[in-house]
Formats: sequence, structure tokens, C-alpha cells
Amino acid sequence: PELLLEVGMATWRKQYVVARPVYSEDSFVEQQEKICRQRKTPWDHIKLYFTCDSKRVKNAALSLLPIIGWMKIYQVRKWLLGDVVSGISTGLVAIMQGLAFSLLAQLPPSYGLYTAFFPMLTYFFLGTSRHISVGSFPVLSLMVGQVVLRLVPGDGKPPANITGFEGLSEDHQRVLVASSLTFLMGIFQLAMGVLQVGFVVVYLSDTLVSGFTTAAAIHILVSQLKFVLGLNTLEKIFVQITSTNICDLVTSIVIMVVVFIVKELNDKYKAKLPVPIPIEVIVETNASFRYESPMAPNLDVFRESAVEAFPIAIVGFAVAFSVAKVYSIKHNYTIDGNQELIAFGVSNIFGAAFRSFAASTALSRTAVQESSGGKTQIAGLISAMMAMVVTLALGFLLEPLPRVVWVGTCVGAILLGLDLGLAVGLGVELLTVVFRTQL
Repeated sequence: PELLLEVGMATWRKQYVVARPVYSEDSFVEQQEKICRQRKTPWDHIKLYFTCDSKRVKNAALSLLPIIGWMKIYQVRKWLLGDVVSGISTGLVAIMQGLAFSLLAQLPPSYGLYTAFFPMLTYFFLGTSRHISVGSFPVLSLMVGQVVLRLVPGDGKPPANITGFEGLSEDHQRVLVASSLTFLMGIFQLAMGVLQVGFVVVYLSDTLVSGFTTAAAIHILVSQLKFVLGLNTLEKIFVQITSTNICDLVTSIVIMVVVFIVKELNDKYKAKLPVPIPIEVIVETNASFRYESPMAPNLDVFRESAVEAFPIAIVGFAVAFSVAKVYSIKHNYTIDGNQELIAFGVSNIFGAAFRSFAASTALSRTAVQESSGGKTQIAGLISAMMAMVVTLALGFLLEPLPRVVWVGTCVGAILLGLDLGLAVGLGVELLTVVFRTQL
């Protein structure tokens, strides 16, 4: 080929000559030595798979226990304070969300604290995300609640014919259903992780998950109307609107007004608000208040809820993986979908044994953990410890409180921030007491 170079008025011509031999297929084969690839038999693949050496053991340990990887690079001076502050902040949100979301699962509020504690203990060792906050999620709570209501409808209706219900109160029957369903959900997630089917999340696009969660949010809103108005069914909300519980309605309206007014003020002065130190939460633990002993799942519930357990397992994993992926990209580290399945499977199995319900993550709670300085799951472990302290020390006080207080406190803490959220919750509680004594 000929190349023309023009500089000013002068033109230079340069030529490049490429010389190489021209091969035919036969001449190429004659001159080049053929390398034969050794074909492996199925037995060779099996032997290679089960071969054990130090390198494979190390890789397996790092894969199964991701905590080993990030603990080796943990910077105590730079990260520990942020993890502690983040854990305290996230713990406050996790406690209030657990109490509120347990209502969606049709369970007593105190069982929401179990979900804020037990699943996090195993995810701390097995999870690959350093930022997500493991615990209750409203969509999963609502899906669990639908199964609970189907098997234990309440309102004087007989429960399903399930062995193990004899001699149990309605609340304990519902706890048995929720924990057994969660146990089965964990089995599905663990099995998918072992079978390396984490790729399924690729087919769950952000649009699909967003549409599903939006529809679920509408269901959640409708399901909470019975707590706001004091009417049990959607039909009664329209037919018997004049029978509304005035105490609950007034309290709910006050909460919403305060939330939206103070939210604007909170956004304006957010930079000046300090991180709250929950001294009131750290109290002496009474030895008589302990966690209940582990409970075996009910096989009849497995049979009745298997159809619902599988989509709950898929949705829980998809939501958690989507949130984890956002923060892994932001902080430049990788997460393993298959290991996340194993982590959530083990966490839900372990939590179900101690009466917690389906665990995943919540974007609002994870955002608090990351934005308040959390670098690793040490922040998540501290938030779980806070839930444990509240459960052991204050759990017996939770049952008598009206549900509207916990729903209002949770919404207030999410929209207003932790300190103002606690203040709103205290005000709502005092307001409720006043209405009860005056009306």
C-alpha cells in the first residue's frame, strides 16, 4: 500500500511492503505440528471435582464464608466507629419496622423483633453483601400474612385441619404457620443456592420487581386500613364507615399530619440533626425474659403452603439481590448470587426455628445503614444486638400497645429520621392513653 503525507506544499510518498508466505491447507499441516488435546472421560471430571488440595480448600472456605475475605482487610480505625453508629441507627429502624411489619404477617408485634435478630446472625457469616440490612420486608410479610389468614382465618372461623393445632391459641397457631412457611422458604432458597441457580435473578428485571412491589404496596395500604379505622374487612370499610373507631382514626390522622409537616422541616435542617444515642434502649435485662426454645416446623403446613412458599423465596431473594447489587456497584465490590441464596436460605431456616417470619431486606433500612457510615456487616450485627436487648428487656411490654402506635412510629422514623421518629412515637403513645381515658 502507498501512503501520501502532505506538509505545506511538499508531498512525500512512502511505500510499505508486506511479504509473507501463502499457505494452502496441506502445506500448513505439513509445516506445523499438530497438538492433540487430551480428552477427559466423565470419570476424570468426577475425580477432578472431588480432588482436595490446600488451594481448593481455601477457595471453598472463602466462597462459603465471605466474612473471612472482608475481615482480613477490615480497617479498625477507619471503619469501626462508622459501623457502630450505623448499627445503632439501623437497629432503631429495624426494631420499629419489625414491630410494624409483623402486623402484615398477621402475627403479634413482638415476633417482628425475632426477625430483626436471628436471620442476621447467620447472614453475618454467609452473606456477600456488606451493606444490606437483613430482616423483615413488607411485601414478604404481606405474602406470609395471606397464607396465615388462609390457614388460621380467625374471627370465629375454624382453622385448617392441621396436626399440631390442638391446644394452641389462635396467635400460637399463626406463629406455627408463619415459622413453618419460612422454614420451607429457606429450604427452597438453600436448594437453589446449592444447585447454582442464582442466575434466575437475571430474568427478574428492575421493571418487573418495581411493578410487583408497587402493587404490593397498594395491598399493604389497604391491609392497614383496618388498623386505622378499626374495621376488619374492606367491605366493612365502605358499608360501616360510620362505625369507625374514632380513637384510632384521630390518632392516625394526627400521625400523618405530623409526618408530612415535620418531614419538610427535617429536610431543611437535616444537616444539623445529630445521630441519636439510644440510651433508653440499653436497660438491665431481666433474667426471667428469655427467647423461647427452638420449634420444629409442621409438615402439614409444608403441604398446605408449598405453592406459596416458592414464590415467596424467589421474591425475597430477588429484592435482596437487587438492593445488594446497587450498593456493591457503588462501593466497588462483587456479590455472588448463589452464595446469597445459600445465606438467605440458612438464615430463614435458622430464624424459623426461633419463630421469626420471612426475612429479606428493606431498601429504607439498608439506606440508613449505608448512609450513616456502615462499611461492613458488623453494623448489621450491632443492629441485631439492639433487637435482642429490646426483646429480652422490653418484649413483655409490647403486646398491650395499640398497633396504630407501632405503625405510626415506624412511618415517622422512616420519613422524619430516627430522633424525630422516636419523638413522634412517644407522642402518639401519650395521645392514645389520653383518648382511652377520656372516651
